Amino acid sequence: MLKRLSPVLLLCLLTMGLCGFAQAAKKTAKKSSAGPAPDKAYMQKIWDGWSTLDTANVAAFYASGPHTFFDIAPLKYGSWDEYEKGVQGVLAGYKSAKFTVNDDAAIHGDDLVWGTATVSEEMTTKAGKVDMGNFRWTVIWENEGGKWLIVHEHVSAPLQ
Repeated sequence: MLKRLSPVLLLCLLTMGLCGFAQAAKKTAKKSSAGPAPDKAYMQKIWDGWSTLDTANVAAFYASGPHTFFDIAPLKYGSWDEYEKGVQGVLAGYKSAKFTVNDDAAIHGDDLVWGTATVSEEMTTKAGKVDMGNFRWTVIWENEGGKWLIVHEHVSAPLQ
């Protein structure tokens, strides 16, 4: 009986091993199709886009569809389209901006990646007033079609 069971057991073990290998290969393929995960340089690239004060320069970093984005004001936006429209009104009052991702930037995750950082800002209104400070940034990227897109973002400033 043991000799009879051995080929069946061997076949089961071989099948399970091949399934495990296939899953590992599939996971590796998914990771590599998106290219390298976001890093501090990618975070800075996003904020360099925001520094132009033109939402068209950052739209490519954001996923379309129903996603939640929290900004300093108002409370939240339910999609990139809402976010873009709302932010354009705020940015219209400025003539220049510079955002710098600070050295505390951290990236976590694998297929879903999140980052945290404080960002220093210097913005000049059209009236010439210079606003300076730091704010908090939490961002979540998801691999969509081989591209890392922001699916959730939270920007907040400490209470003064």
